[in-house]
Amino acid sequence: MSDATDADGLTVGQVSARLGVTVRALHHWDEIGLACPSLRTAAGYRLYTAGDLERLHRVVVYREIGLGLDRIRVVLDHPATDVPDALRAQRAQVAERIDRLQRLGAGLDRMIEAHERGLLLTVEQQADVFGPDWDPDGPAQARGKYGDTTQWRQYAERAASRGPEEWRAVADATAAVDRALGDAMDAGVAPGSPEANRFVERHREVFGAYFPLTRQMQVCLGRMYETDPGFAAHYDGIRPGLAQWFRRAVDASARTHGIDPDTATWQ
Repeated sequence: MSDATDADGLTVGQVSARLGVTVRALHHWDEIGLACPSLRTAAGYRLYTAGDLERLHRVVVYREIGLGLDRIRVVLDHPATDVPDALRAQRAQVAERIDRLQRLGAGLDRMIEAHERGLLLTVEQQADVFGPDWDPDGPAQARGKYGDTTQWRQYAERAASRGPEEWRAVADATAAVDRALGDAMDAGVAPGSPEANRFVERHREVFGAYFPLTRQMQVCLGRMYETDPGFAAHYDGIRPGLAQWFRRAVDASARTHGIDPDTATWQ
């Protein structure tokens, strides 16, 4: 390394500011012999010449397009290297990353929309999936009521990845468990019996398509199914008295797990 006066070349700090590269990175490149300052002052300070700066410019450019330091060394130091070929290969990798980022961006857009709307289906798709009696304003009303809850956020995260067919599977599973509950009541299955408890667990499992449902939360739902006019009409429309039967079944199942239905809270 040649000696220089303090007026020659650029210091590490000056090069760092000029290229937007950290001093630590410059020191590392120097240590591994990738881009070294050619001059040193009498006081021992390292200085970069114009030629050094040109090499550093290339290192920075190649690093920013994604080349690793070992690959950069090959491109810079081996005359036989086909630089355009190396850059084309890197361009292909960049294109792949762009595609992944675009897909990630689209997923984030759906997640944002799901948090704001809940259900990412058109009105026509909703009617097709959930039936003509479905209220397309229901998701907006639910967001207004529950939008600041953990359960709404969990529901939105599930909704973001679902299209019509996925929602159809959820709707079919929900309808199937509702019919099974009605059949169980008709068959005289007693709340608190092992068979009734299995139906309660099946309901909790199916409801998990919307958000995780604890047994205490299920007790709260059973209470709402019986007392809320809309829910009571739905379940009693399947079988008269089903809303009350289901609440009794849920309460009895909760007791077997040490939960007092009278004091259960949404947790």
